Amino acid sequence: MLTGIHLLLTYACNFECDHCFLYSGPHAKGTFTLTQVRDVLEQATEVETVEQVYFEGGEPFQFYAVMLEGVRAAREMGFKPGIVTNAYWATSVEDAEVWLKPLREAGLAKLSISDDSLHHAEEEGDTPAKKALQAAENLGIPAGAICTEKPAVKTNDEGATEITGGVMFKGRAVEKLTEGLPRRHWEDLSECPHEDLADPARVHVDAYGNVHVCQGLSIGNIWQTPLAALFESYDANAHPICGPLIKGGPARLAEHYHVPHDETYVDECHLCYLVRLALMDRFPEYLTPRQVYGLE
Repeated sequence: MLTGIHLLLTYACNFECDHCFLYSGPHAKGTFTLTQVRDVLEQATEVETVEQVYFEGGEPFQFYAVMLEGVRAAREMGFKPGIVTNAYWATSVEDAEVWLKPLREAGLAKLSISDDSLHHAEEEGDTPAKKALQAAENLGIPAGAICTEKPAVKTNDEGATEITGGVMFKGRAVEKLTEGLPRRHWEDLSECPHEDLADPARVHVDAYGNVHVCQGLSIGNIWQTPLAALFESYDANAHPICGPLIKGGPARLAEHYHVPHDETYVDECHLCYLVRLALMDRFPEYLTPRQVYGLE
């Protein structure tokens, strides 16, 4: 049951993190206009189960005015608006409060802040994220930290090796962070462990209109088909990418389309991402936008 809409307000970001699954960076294209934001919100009101609307990126604070008005509009339409940010703007607690006060007044319900070495490697101790978290606490805004670290290998209590850090191995992370990590046989990667593709609880929507059930995996375009109609007609098993993934994960997707592959991969996301990359030209409507796959 769809309960959350996450607007990728922009693909642009002041950072260019190694673990970013959207290939965001300073030169990334694709930013919502305020008119488009309102359009998505209006469409979301037609889906009675939607409760939350998040604004993220990229870095949404780079388009502060549009984000602020989007939060206000979402609250006025009855949604609980949230924001995900890297807190680059929190140069001090006092300054962060200046950024956050208008958002509190607009009805911001939740602030999620990236606070880790992948985002703030050059900062020690009192990071911008910690300043933003303190400012949010001072203002009574519910806030929490998101911590993703560079992958590391450790032995668990059962004696098996596991990868720590929480990185999702898709997007730029495949290019930058997979080297030297333990791998599994491709046939063992037979399920999607992160997304309910048959009945998604939340989707991401970008400025191009793509409705992502996973980053770079679209089930339709809201500029062509209204969100409510799109979900009424969505048949996951008939979807050319979601169908095989539901039946047998990335391994099944590779088999189904006879995609050449290696014997081992870091995890399910790693194999799935590379198989989808190989299928992009065959299914451009569903594997989009190209920039999420590191292509211009």
